Amino acid sequence: MVAQPVKLESVSKSVGLVILARLSSQRLPGKALLPIRGEERVLEHILRRLQGIAKRDKIILATSDLPEDDALEAFANEQGIACYRGSLERVGERFYAAAQKLNCDYALRLNGDNILLDPAMLKQMMLLAEEGTYDFISNVPGRSFPKGLSVEIVSMAFYALHLERISADPYCNEHVMVCLYKDQAPENYYYFKNTSLPKAAAIQLALDTEADFERSKWILAHIPEGDYDLNTTFEYYQRYEESLKG
Repeated sequence: MVAQPVKLESVSKSVGLVILARLSSQRLPGKALLPIRGEERVLEHILRRLQGIAKRDKIILATSDLPEDDALEAFANEQGIACYRGSLERVGERFYAAAQKLNCDYALRLNGDNILLDPAMLKQMMLLAEEGTYDFISNVPGRSFPKGLSVEIVSMAFYALHLERISADPYCNEHVMVCLYKDQAPENYYYFKNTSLPKAAAIQLALDTEADFERSKWILAHIPEGDYDLNTTFEYYQRYEESLKG
């Protein structure tokens, strides 16, 4: 009998989600735990938006080791997700150490103020990572998505190669991925573009100030329940802007 060749099947890569948050924001202190939709808090809403695209054992909250962030560790325990605590300033190192705890091939970075994130967009970017073709995937270059929807996914092995350089540069360490960007994406990079609603790039969806908080609260009070996407968010952002005129 002639042995038949074995067909090798591709193995999907695993993606862990790292949520970076702290309570010491100067412009909007304690924003990660502010009630944003009824009694639902900001991070609580973000976690609810992530259900269906990531299991809770693949999500970790990365916060500082300062006493003021004890409440974030308590929140993580309450919600059944892991928590890593590290240096407040050395965010790049904190991100990497947190992602290591998830034992994943790729780490996706989310900020704790991405209150109006788009799960469909996240899923598309995670599927790209799961293919294992690219070391770095980002929707930031060219700013085709609004601020507040920024997502970066990096291969853990690739990030480890750059960790010494990131650690040595305070600016890179504070901004996590900034040292990885190139003017032109090399073959192992993928810059994800918003082609369906590029005009949305001009709006601000990050939760950074009291004005952002009031806008986000209004949008979430009026937007239909369910898995709203960027198109729906943009519609209600415009409705909010119109409400200010009247």
